[in-house]
Amino acid sequence: MTARSLAALAAFCLLGTAVLADTQEGPTDPQIAHIAYTAGLIDIDAAKLAVEKSKTKEVVDFAKDMIRDHEAVNKQALALVKKLNVTPEDNDTSKTLTKAAADKKTELSGLEGAAFDKAYIDNEVAYHKQVNEALKTQLIPAADNAELKSLLETGLKLFAGHQAHAEHVAADLK
Repeated sequence: MTARSLAALAAFCLLGTAVLADTQEGPTDPQIAHIAYTAGLIDIDAAKLAVEKSKTKEVVDFAKDMIRDHEAVNKQALALVKKLNVTPEDNDTSKTLTKAAADKKTELSGLEGAAFDKAYIDNEVAYHKQVNEALKTQLIPAADNAELKSLLETGLKLFAGHQAHAEHVAADLK
């Protein structure tokens, strides 16, 4: 990962944490729903880019897993918010996620071959670490609705597997 990527990721992690910490009671359930859904969309979008650009079977297979799994979780999330009659609420954290993802996509789009594969997988490792930590320490504890909390906990188990898978692929690419 380049120094610029590390700096951007560090800034993103700090911004995301600061945004959540600034709210006195933490994010609301509609905000949590939007953050979680946005995080899934971001990973789907990055994975679609990897399927398009990568020629490495292991990277493409990983990306296809990300598309399948994140689309399934987002489908469950949409069904839940519909059932609960909740409107997901855009917020500073979801906006920060979206901006950081756009910047990362621009960076990844300019890479080819092994450089793309390494940058994509390194980003996936870092992204899943960050999302998993936010789920554990901020989003799950702040969720009031039991069904939302349960969906987030299920997502965390799945995404921890994604992180381990990404770490495995990253080790194979070295």
